[in-house]
Amino acid sequence: MQRTLMNDLFAWKARENRKPLVLKGVRQTGKTWLIDEFGRSQFKDVVRIDFMQDEGARTIFDGDLNPRRIVRDVELRVGRQIEPSTTLLAFDEIQEAPRALTSLKYFCEQAREYHVIAAGSYMGLALRRAGESYPVGKVDELTLRPLSFEEFLRATNGDPITDVLEAHDLRALESLHDVLSSRLRDYLAVGGMPEVAQAFVQSRDYVECRRLQRQIIDGYEADFSKHAPARILERMRLVWKSLPGQLAHENKRFVYGTVRPGARARDFEECIQWLVDYGVASKVPRVDALRYPLVGYEDVSSFKLFCVDVGLLGALAGLDQKVVLDGSRLFTGFKGSLTEQYVDQQLLAHGHSPVYWSSSNGTAETDFAIEKDGALLPIEVKAAENLKSKSLKVACEKFGLSRAVRTSLSLYRDEGWLVNIPLWAIGQIDGLA
Repeated sequence: MQRTLMNDLFAWKARENRKPLVLKGVRQTGKTWLIDEFGRSQFKDVVRIDFMQDEGARTIFDGDLNPRRIVRDVELRVGRQIEPSTTLLAFDEIQEAPRALTSLKYFCEQAREYHVIAAGSYMGLALRRAGESYPVGKVDELTLRPLSFEEFLRATNGDPITDVLEAHDLRALESLHDVLSSRLRDYLAVGGMPEVAQAFVQSRDYVECRRLQRQIIDGYEADFSKHAPARILERMRLVWKSLPGQLAHENKRFVYGTVRPGARARDFEECIQWLVDYGVASKVPRVDALRYPLVGYEDVSSFKLFCVDVGLLGALAGLDQKVVLDGSRLFTGFKGSLTEQYVDQQLLAHGHSPVYWSSSNGTAETDFAIEKDGALLPIEVKAAENLKSKSLKVACEKFGLSRAVRTSLSLYRDEGWLVNIPLWAIGQIDGLA
């Protein structure tokens, strides 16, 4: 599979003022594979230390954090020489060795000639527990997310159709609307976790995909038990399990009472933050005005909470495999939950930080809004071909916005103030709206 983030790694290697790189992402998104592929194609050698498998390697960082002393000890441990210009030095599962992360500050200040990548899941939380400081300003950072729809499409249908989509030539794709809609249904069921997507490419077996999704979920829940404070563990699990129910509401705003009757925000705020920091959930805050900058209008008390991956959300919900095979039910069932989850996932994958807006009296709401080229763009998600967009019109008139996006199963059409983008093309919103 091809990962778009590989291009960012190429750019990092070529950068004159390159710093050590921290590659973050939730477990099972393919960080180790990406580093190995990058190293194989760009370096003569890759020296990778996995701190989860090789616990003894953590002792390398027990003494001083002089980079050249660290490199020497790594060379002794692996029996190979590390050449600054031709060797990629990778610290994998770095959350298991917090002082190794701290050492990146000194690689940046004293030994920037080395190509150093640190990869880890559960990054921020493990560090807070260990009491080690994060090397703020001393590292470059990238986040690896599940496969975007474009990456999934490239793996399932090849380069030609994906290249045309990424070139924003939607007119050339109109005759392939049925093919792209079919691949979108697959993506909503399979999701973007690399192992699951690879299994689907090889077998087209939805049952096997669901088995692998359950394994990943079990692994996440085991991590909760391993890392979360015991005092919030049970509440974390309740929030995690409540995600399908939260998104099944007509109004997908997070409701504490769905987690547990009578629940209050203060009982669950820390649990939610742990899930977000760990990477298995993403928070979309409400704004009370669509004005720039959006962050200045956030209402911290209201938000939507999405899962890291649309396929995992289906598995959490116990979505029947028959729904996967029935295209119309997949898009209209579950009250559009999978569709809105999918759009959030694509916006994040393409570098956006979405919010949503609702009027104070609750009569109008946009599903998402993003900042684009210095302007604000409200977005409405339609699970089928219902093209009514009353709330978008209200939002545009209220805040003086000249452009809005509706995404649905309909073909691309530009009506001036409103542009309809097919759901299978919403990841290309920057070039289409």
